[in-house]
Amino acid sequence: MRGNTPRPARAVVLAFVAAIAVGTALLLLPASRRGEGGAPFFTALFTATSAITTSGITTVDTATYWSGLGHLFLALLTQAGGFGITAAATLLGFLVSQRLGLRGRMMAGAETSTGVAHGDVRRVLLLAAVVMFASETLIATIVTGRLWLGHDQPFVSALREGAFNAVQAFNNCGFSLRSDGMTSFVGDWWICVPLTLGVIVGGLGVPVLYEIAKELRRPSAWSTHTRLTVWGSLVLLVIGFGTVLGFEWNNALGPLSVVDKVLASFVQGTIPRSGGFNTLDFGAFDQETTAVITGLMFIGGGSASTAGGIKVTTFFLLAYVIWTEVRGERDVVVGRRRIAESTQRQATAVALLGVAAVAAGTLLLLRLTDDVAFDRALFEVMSAFSTAGLTTGLTAQLSGQGQFVLVVMMFIGRVGTVAVASALALNTRHRMYRYPEERPLVG
Repeated sequence: MRGNTPRPARAVVLAFVAAIAVGTALLLLPASRRGEGGAPFFTALFTATSAITTSGITTVDTATYWSGLGHLFLALLTQAGGFGITAAATLLGFLVSQRLGLRGRMMAGAETSTGVAHGDVRRVLLLAAVVMFASETLIATIVTGRLWLGHDQPFVSALREGAFNAVQAFNNCGFSLRSDGMTSFVGDWWICVPLTLGVIVGGLGVPVLYEIAKELRRPSAWSTHTRLTVWGSLVLLVIGFGTVLGFEWNNALGPLSVVDKVLASFVQGTIPRSGGFNTLDFGAFDQETTAVITGLMFIGGGSASTAGGIKVTTFFLLAYVIWTEVRGERDVVVGRRRIAESTQRQATAVALLGVAAVAAGTLLLLRLTDDVAFDRALFEVMSAFSTAGLTTGLTAQLSGQGQFVLVVMMFIGRVGTVAVASALALNTRHRMYRYPEERPLVG
């Protein structure tokens, strides 16, 4: 049994490798690029990886480098990557809960890890597809109407851009059909709000959306996973909003009106956790703001969602572990549910492995790139790992080796956290004996 447990996670990894290979082949087609000839192999590989992992980081100007067919391929790859990761993570979470068995769940004193009951997987995946396409249709309709009627853009062009942005928003990606990103819409509520809400909904995760739909009027009936994700996400939204509004009031937000400052702070305080759109120049942010945003990117969004990072539940579970230790209590309790020790260890392992991956990636980037400040290198690596898709402008300036580091970080951040968490949960061993206990000094 032990030798077979990691195989589902391995299948997810191989599936994403295959998807990236197909995406690279499509972007290598001469018809995918404007001008003569096809894109260089590494440019196609970097962009395909960014799309499949729903990152949105790019080494070229998406608006001018790729043709209309290339933009269509980017949208399809983003859609496939977003739905693929939500489906894979949901199925792996369901598999983990079933492997625990009824006795294991009763001993743990908690529900299944995702709140998805037996026999609900098909309905959950169907709900994921319905919510995804319904959300994208609504966002595309609003944005298209605004571009057409409010900005006098031709209808076909507005529809194309609205649909493209809708796919990017819900899948927490960040490609844009404009060379300046979304900075020209910094004060446009009809553009910014739908896209930001799409990022939020897409970043909650399929199991959470499923439970909210089932128990909309009874939040008290939500599973621990859903409560941690929903309330934790709200806390992070407030932190992000307050950070940008407070630290950038007289800096990046300086030229804007008070109303536009509030809107821009809401957008840029929300999107960094995994969205990728930018209505402000991140390169102009103060170091304090960049530090907080880097932390928000590391946390990311909900499990089995289109967002990246170590996930909201992982972060807040560790916060509860620390709070329990500070209070000197024995059990970690969240909402009158005791959290299993195995789940605590898995959360610790995922977080520490994430820290190690980001640290290693940053050191490699500093080693391979001359004259790069530590904070900028850390920001780019964190953006790749969390699939946030944001940049201070450094990515396009990196050498091929430096950009390859980001490719690896995007793949690890998108697939690695899900695969590692599932493998750890499925690879549980039960010894028939225990060694004598000892307490080494800590701290």
